[in-house]
Parts: sequence; C-alpha cells; structure tokens
Amino acid sequence: MAGATTLGDLASAIGARTQESGVIAELKAGSEDAYAWLIGEFHQPIYSLVYRIVNDPADAADTTQDVFLKVFRGIKHFHGESSLKTWIYRIALHEAANRRRWWFRHKAHETPIDPVEAGELEFAGEKRLVDPRESPFDSFAHAEVRNAVGQALQHVPEPYRTALILRDLEEMSYEEIGEVLQISPGTVKSRITRGRDALRKRLAGYVREVGPELGLIAPEECRDRTAEGSRGGREVEVTP
Repeated sequence: MAGATTLGDLASAIGARTQESGVIAELKAGSEDAYAWLIGEFHQPIYSLVYRIVNDPADAADTTQDVFLKVFRGIKHFHGESSLKTWIYRIALHEAANRRRWWFRHKAHETPIDPVEAGELEFAGEKRLVDPRESPFDSFAHAEVRNAVGQALQHVPEPYRTALILRDLEEMSYEEIGEVLQISPGTVKSRITRGRDALRKRLAGYVREVGPELGLIAPEECRDRTAEGSRGGREVEVTP
C-alpha cells in the first residue's frame, strides 16, 4: 500500500465522500489490503441485503460473490458520481433483482427433497444479540415475529419492498436511498409509506391469529387499545 496508509486510515476515510478519493485510488491500484478492507467492511451488509431480496442462503451467497466480482472489475470505471457505499449497494440491488427474476423463471419450479422448516434459516456469520433478561417465551415470540415479518415482506410489491428494506432493515437515510435507487427523497418517502402500509395489511391477519398468545396488537386495534388505556400484558412491536 502506498506511503504510510493503513487499514485504519481507510476505515476512517470511507466515512466522508470528500475523503474517499484515497480509498478509491488504492482499490484502482490493485492494493490487496484495500480489497481485504473492502470485503471486511461490506461483505456481511451486502449478504444480508441480498438475502432479504432473494430469500435463499445459497443464492444469496452466490449473488454476493457476483457483486464483489462486479465491484473489483468495475472499480477502474468508478468516477465518484456517488459514494462508494452507494455504488456498491446499487450493484448489489441490481444483481439481487436479476437473481430473483432467474429464481422465479427456473428454481421456483423445483421441488426440494428435504424442505427446510420455516425459522431454521439465518444469515451466514450472523451474530445474534440476546438480551440476558429476555425470557424463553419472549425469545420465541420475537423469533416468531421476525420470521412472520420476513415472510410478509416477500409479498410487498416492488418498488416499495426495496425501499422498505433499505430504510427499516439497512437503516439508510432518505438521501442515501435516493442515491442508491436514483430517485428523489420525496419519492423515497412515498415508497416507504406505501411499503409499510402494504406490510401492515399483510401482517394484520397474522397478528389477529396469534396476538393473544404472543401479546401482539393488530394494527387497526392499536388506536382503540390506546384509547382504552393499558390493560397490562406484553406487546411485541411488529416492524421489518
């Protein structure tokens, strides 16, 4: 790596677009340290993003590899029109959308020999943060809700689903989402609002069905429950 540049310098440089030129220059020069940092910084977030779109761990792993191949091959043609993160996320969304379309054309017609039970899948290398004060019931309830939300999210139509994933799961700002999707912040907010509404409607029946057992409140019941006052019990927030 040129000069006294270190991985720590690279990590701090990525935070501001005005300081990214050094990082990009190292990548364009073929620095192995720069590429190692890039993979360490973005591999898990990109895998998680792709998984939420293709909903299959093997396909997500293959697609993530394709994303970084595109990044490595295309970095010489990257001229900083957007942030490095935005550029990589844009490639990831494009590759994930292509993989999803391919899946519906081909793989969706296959019948697996050993179906995987719902709730058994998890992101490769994902670290679960467990509250030591959480009871076994709460832990089960939260996992059950996460699985239900994940399944419902698959049925939210595009382009609202992608906007919802980037905002509520990837926690990107409206401006970042606008850059990734190449749309205005106003359009971003509109898509997120419509996506949340679609997700809420998808989950309403599930919440009514399991609400008494898991302590959930159906969306249309929240206002009435608030007006009546708290009656005790446990509530689990239903968000992506």
